[in-house]
Amino acid sequence: MKKLLIVGCGDIALRALPQLARSYQVSGLVRTAAQAERIAALGAKPIAGDLDDPASLAPLSAVAELVLHLAPPADAGERDQRSANLIAALAPRPPERLVYISTSGVYGDCGGARVDEERPLAPRTARGARRADAERTLLAWGRQSGAAVCVLRVPGIYAAERLPLAQLRRGAPVLRAEDDVYTNHIHADDLAAICALALERGAAGRAYNASDDSEMKMGDYFDLVADRAGLPRPPRISRAAAEAGAISEGLLSFMRESRRLINVRMKAELGVRLRYPTVYQGVPAAVAG
Repeated sequence: MKKLLIVGCGDIALRALPQLARSYQVSGLVRTAAQAERIAALGAKPIAGDLDDPASLAPLSAVAELVLHLAPPADAGERDQRSANLIAALAPRPPERLVYISTSGVYGDCGGARVDEERPLAPRTARGARRADAERTLLAWGRQSGAAVCVLRVPGIYAAERLPLAQLRRGAPVLRAEDDVYTNHIHADDLAAICALALERGAAGRAYNASDDSEMKMGDYFDLVADRAGLPRPPRISRAAAEAGAISEGLLSFMRESRRLINVRMKAELGVRLRYPTVYQGVPAAVAG
């Protein structure tokens, strides 16, 4: 069995681990004892280390024929030093393949256009800029080292614990239809399955939009969740009111970007068959869960 290193042992890694542990000898980089216990219970060997502490990463190259890199950048700046620290640790023995989980935010605002993986990156937020930096750093390292690096560009992840129920309960507003933006989604279980397929089939230097088939505006998504959860639909407001402070800056940053991801490459090259093709199938299952 090949050795697989998981970096970023959060929710998606835990969902993928039962399948991955059947196919690989899995190790996971962990920072806490609680993380170590969780991944050990699912068949992975914990390795203590911290991407912010390069000296702690020395053992990684010995356990990494394949790498699933799910760790986010730090919360400040426009560079992803964590990914730079990781590949420095892997440099003595580069893996055969590294799969990096990025974000569709690297495309920036596309005015509602349909977007494939050839669209130039144009992030509008520091969050997106850090992910774009990570992509460039990892892909360049792959070309130099011979590691087959591929990127999954992931939109909004949803699952039972990832629904906007708190916002709905407090009556937080969303944009009215004429001002609203297209948003993209993927169920957490589908993303876990996509990660496993990318480890097998992801092509070197290739990016994949890891999105479902939904074409939906953000307010309509909130309405769907509200209806399924038995909650009032959110009030609709104008963009001017939102920019004046009626919507929190964190949520508003997502409402300033509109795009519709094309996922043809993901399906054709990775062989993905979505369990939840759209949010109309996935949200009811998530609410029930």
